[in-house]
Amino acid sequence: MKKNILFLLVLVMAALSSCEDPQYVAPTADRQGLTSLTAIFTSGPFVDQQMAKLEISDPVPDRLVIPVPWFYPETSDDETTPYMTNVRVQAQLSPNCFISPALTILDLTKENEFTYTDAQGKSKKIIITGERVKSNACELLAFSINNPEISGIIDKGAKKVSLISADDLSEAFATAEVSAHATISPDPSTTALNYNEPVTFTVTAHDGVTSCNYTVLKEVPEKIPSGFNKDGVELLFNFDPVSNLGMPNYETFVGPTIAALKGKVVLCVGDGSTPIYVNGLTGAKQGTINLGSASAGSITNDEAEHLLIVNKAAGGEQVNIYATSSVTEAPTLVYSFTNSSTFPMGSKIKCIGDINTNAVITITNEGIDGVSTCSEFTVIQVQGGKGVGHQVMNVSATGFGWGSAPVNFTTVVPRTIGLDGVFLSYYGPSTLSFISIDGTVSGNFNSDTTGWGLNPNCLDSKAFNNQNYLALFVVSHFPAWGMGPQLYLYNVSDMNKFTGNDVTDLACLELTNQNIDWYQTGSYSVASGDVVIAPSADGFKLYIYYYDHNSQAFGGYVADCIKR
Repeated sequence: MKKNILFLLVLVMAALSSCEDPQYVAPTADRQGLTSLTAIFTSGPFVDQQMAKLEISDPVPDRLVIPVPWFYPETSDDETTPYMTNVRVQAQLSPNCFISPALTILDLTKENEFTYTDAQGKSKKIIITGERVKSNACELLAFSINNPEISGIIDKGAKKVSLISADDLSEAFATAEVSAHATISPDPSTTALNYNEPVTFTVTAHDGVTSCNYTVLKEVPEKIPSGFNKDGVELLFNFDPVSNLGMPNYETFVGPTIAALKGKVVLCVGDGSTPIYVNGLTGAKQGTINLGSASAGSITNDEAEHLLIVNKAAGGEQVNIYATSSVTEAPTLVYSFTNSSTFPMGSKIKCIGDINTNAVITITNEGIDGVSTCSEFTVIQVQGGKGVGHQVMNVSATGFGWGSAPVNFTTVVPRTIGLDGVFLSYYGPSTLSFISIDGTVSGNFNSDTTGWGLNPNCLDSKAFNNQNYLALFVVSHFPAWGMGPQLYLYNVSDMNKFTGNDVTDLACLELTNQNIDWYQTGSYSVASGDVVIAPSADGFKLYIYYYDHNSQAFGGYVADCIKR
């Protein structure tokens, strides 16, 4: 994948620039000199990761206290006390501003004295220390009635939870999920309450001071006509799955796939191990799924909160697709067939629609190293809740052909459940393209903004609130070279808006993050990953989750379509 000539030129330029004398930058009188202090772990599972950050306003105070979270990760019960005495501290300074002696490893339980000199040459003594602080987060993250099972729809802005139900809820127990280490009163899991009338709960943060009130009531919230609220998109989490969840590191040759259902995210590495699942709102690990008789080559979800699991199969071998609506219930076989292609399959599965009614499942066939590239994918049709047939589609006439999984092949996803065409994108030619059912190719938008260093082969498609969406997740080939993962979400309902110069500026682009934080910056190896779109079964929430194996980044977003 490396373009050696380009690498050589970059290295030569870097070497030449390192030989130049440092340039003096004229001070600016109104420029803030010291803008932040960052505390970094020096030991433990999170070594070299950020522990805490202090943003500093001007003028710089005499005493700088870095607020270290009480627990790390916030969702765990692991206290930060053992790390406080050996912390690497880094300062963000404007040109010609200095801290002496140089910042290195500090004991943040002590008062560490330094001299700060601003751009005008004025010096003063400053103290740098740390303090463990309890979280002030007091959100109600999820709420559901236990019997009958009703998932509440939370409007965070209005601090309101809507229960869509005609049942008698005069004496019901419920389950609430709140911010890490926060409490809720009254406790709905131990107190039967009358939800036929509005009920108010108080969520109190771990600091014991900050609190919020939420009202739970029976109602059907009004939706916006289509799509989701662009100003209400929220980043749920983004962290290193290796240190936080124990997932394989970037050097392990695996191709992770993900799926989401009923507040859980399932992570599968496809190496024969049982997939784990995490909390879909916080990313906290919760356990391993009940795999039953299924073999987890890869996983995905449909539009109705079902988990699909497929095995890996070479040409002529049996392909079994299993499904379940719960991570704790064993999946059942929903469709089985023989791989009639000569190419292997099962490293990536996608689904649009509801497998209990009508759906389209696509499984990308994979090239074979040293033998041949592949231009095939397999489509399985689900009608009336049953698989009614499958077909191997060949697009070699378009000129597209891809290599082996998990890095060199593509993800193929349909635009709609009507299967009027499919999207694909992969490394070389690194273009996002649409192939219509008649074989016409459109798009061919550049999907690697570096031109050589990213792997744009993660796609998913789903319908949500009368619109069709396509997610493109671009994983990094070379995270150590400063190239990180990127996420794009397109509204592909109107293909007349599938226009632009490259994937960053398409007319149908509705959500993007080209600056996702990543946590493996030392080297590079297996550039694989996945992305899924996961509408909630009630039709009010839209979740997007992504996973970059090479740069070790796992995260998710949520949006809603509640009219406000």
